[in-house]
Amino acid sequence: MKKIFFYLVLSMPLLVCAQIPKPFSVIGKFGNLNAKIYMAYQLGSNKILDSAQCINGYFTFKGDLIYPTPAILIADYKNVGAAKLDGGPTADKLSFYLDKGIINMSSPDSVYKANITSSPINDQFKKLQAINEDIAAKRNAMIADEFKHADTSNKTSRQNQIQAKLKAIQTDYHTALKNFILTNPDSYLSLLALGSLGGHTPDPNEILPLLDGLSKEVKETETARLLRNAIEGLKSTAIGAMAPDFEQTDTLGHLVRLSSFRGKYVLLDFWASWCGPCRQENPNVVKVYNQFKDKNFTIIGISLDRPDGGFAWLNAIKKDHLTWTQLSDLKFWNNAVAQLYQVQSIPKNFLIDPTGKIIAQDLRGDDLEAKLTEVLGKK
Repeated sequence: MKKIFFYLVLSMPLLVCAQIPKPFSVIGKFGNLNAKIYMAYQLGSNKILDSAQCINGYFTFKGDLIYPTPAILIADYKNVGAAKLDGGPTADKLSFYLDKGIINMSSPDSVYKANITSSPINDQFKKLQAINEDIAAKRNAMIADEFKHADTSNKTSRQNQIQAKLKAIQTDYHTALKNFILTNPDSYLSLLALGSLGGHTPDPNEILPLLDGLSKEVKETETARLLRNAIEGLKSTAIGAMAPDFEQTDTLGHLVRLSSFRGKYVLLDFWASWCGPCRQENPNVVKVYNQFKDKNFTIIGISLDRPDGGFAWLNAIKKDHLTWTQLSDLKFWNNAVAQLYQVQSIPKNFLIDPTGKIIAQDLRGDDLEAKLTEVLGKK
C-alpha cells in the first residue's frame, strides 16, 4: 500500500560535487577470534565490499569517504566467501555507521557483541535504534493486546479504536525523533530522523525549520539538499496551500473538474479497490458522508486502480456503498491526480474548504468526524 518517499530520497547515491574524501579506520579487538571478516558499505553510487583477516582478535579496515554511511561487519567462520555467507538472524554481524577518523571496536568473542568507542555518530545511532525499538515494542504490545481483548461485534468502532491507539504511539515517536533532531543539530543522522519524522505525509511548515536548524556542515551535504528539494516540492499541497485544480473522468467517462465544487467543503479521498486499509476505512468515510452531506460537504474519490482494474473499481464502489463522485484514469500509481498531489501511500485524503484551500490532511477514523464537526458543526 505504500510508496516510500523519504527513504528513497535519503538512500539515493550521493553526488560528491567538489567534496574531498577523508580517511577512516576501523580498528578491532575481538577476543581471540580468528576468522575472515567482511565489511560492506556504500560509497557514492558504488557498493564496497572489503575484507580483513582477524588474527588473535585483531583486525583493521581503512578507506576514504565523504559522508557517513551505514555499514555492516560479518564474520566468515567457515571461509565460504562473501557470496555464500548467510546474513540471516543467526549470522555473527554488526550494523554501524562509518565516519571519518578512527572507530575503535572491542568484543570478548564475537562480532555482534562489539562495543564501539571514539565514534559520536555511532553513539547517536544507538539513540535512534533505541527510539525505533521502543516504538516497535509499544506497537507490537498494542496489537497483541487488541487481538486478545478486542470486541469484534462492531468492526468500524474497533478499527477507530486501533487507529486512535496507533496515533498516540505515532505521536510519541514523532516527539522522540523531533527531540533527537533538536538536540543533535550537528549530526548527519538528524537528516535520517527528519526523513522519518513526517512519514509519508511530511509537513513542509514543520520540516523546513528543523532542517534550517541543523549545522552548516550537515546542511551543505548533498543528502540535505535532496531532502530540501523534496520538501520544497510538497509546499503546493501543504496545509494552507490552494488545492491544485485538475480534471479526470468519472465512472461514466464524464470529465469532472475539482474547481466545479468551489463553495463546498470537499474531502479529496485517494484509495483503490486493491488497498486493504482503504477498504477497511470506507465504512467510516460512508458514515461521515451521510452525516454531513447536507451541510455543504461532499467527497471526491480518486482511485489508483490498475489499467485492468476497471471492474474491480466499480465493484468496490458498489460493495462499499460509495455514493459520492468517483474518478480514475486507471493508471495505478501513475494516476495523474495522485502525482499532482504527490501521493506516496493510500489511504490518503485532503480536506479542502469552500475557497479551495487545503485545511487538513490524512483524517482517518474519529479524526475525520471530529474535523468535520469542527468546521461544519454537529448535525
